[in-house]
Amino acid sequence: MEFYEKLQSDLKKLAGDELDETVHVLSARTLSAQEAIGNPERKDFPLLKGKEVMIEASFKGFKGHAYTNMPGDFSGLLSNIVQMPLATNFDRAVLVASLNAVMCSHGLITNTIHCIDNEPEECAQQLSDTIMSRFGHPKIAFVGFQPAMIDRMSELFKLRVIDLDEDNIGKEKFNILIEGPDNTEDVLSWSDIILATGSTCVNTTITRFLGKKPVIFYGVTIAGIAKTYGFERHCPCAH
Repeated sequence: MEFYEKLQSDLKKLAGDELDETVHVLSARTLSAQEAIGNPERKDFPLLKGKEVMIEASFKGFKGHAYTNMPGDFSGLLSNIVQMPLATNFDRAVLVASLNAVMCSHGLITNTIHCIDNEPEECAQQLSDTIMSRFGHPKIAFVGFQPAMIDRMSELFKLRVIDLDEDNIGKEKFNILIEGPDNTEDVLSWSDIILATGSTCVNTTITRFLGKKPVIFYGVTIAGIAKTYGFERHCPCAH
């Protein structure tokens, strides 16, 4: 948990005098699927299937999103966030979404609100172009289930996909067998680069992917953490 304790400490330093100003109340709420992702043509996103939820932290008019598999509601001060025990994925999602909102309010990051409608398809196209220009045709370890990206990547690269959703594990999606977390080390050893969902910073698996291969995190969840720790993030279509 040292990673998250440091994150709380970083948020405390960033907030400064705002920690104890009771007028600055931070709230996080669970968004409906339509609020979070709009109405994309593709209907197999985890948000639309109810497998994950997006929470939204609001701070001084600025918003930050984070994925979690544990819905819930929270309202409190920033001082509560930096002191709260991080026992669950929801607790960590509140921390991460709050960091995104606060950093956005300070002008340190942008793109903290999830893209909508068919913007995920555009995002996938840009990501594939970036990978090809930088790495050629690498073998990719893809962590998480982002269907627009997997669909696009499977046409262009050698790809192995790891997911936590038991409904996906062992099934073929876009002609790719979805593998479970038990295969993580084998998949990472096989790959040249890693594309990982930013929600790994909520479910505590992020450290499994650091320092092994070039890694690109995708999505809004990891916005603040990526900026703070210098991780590469792909999320061009977020708002």
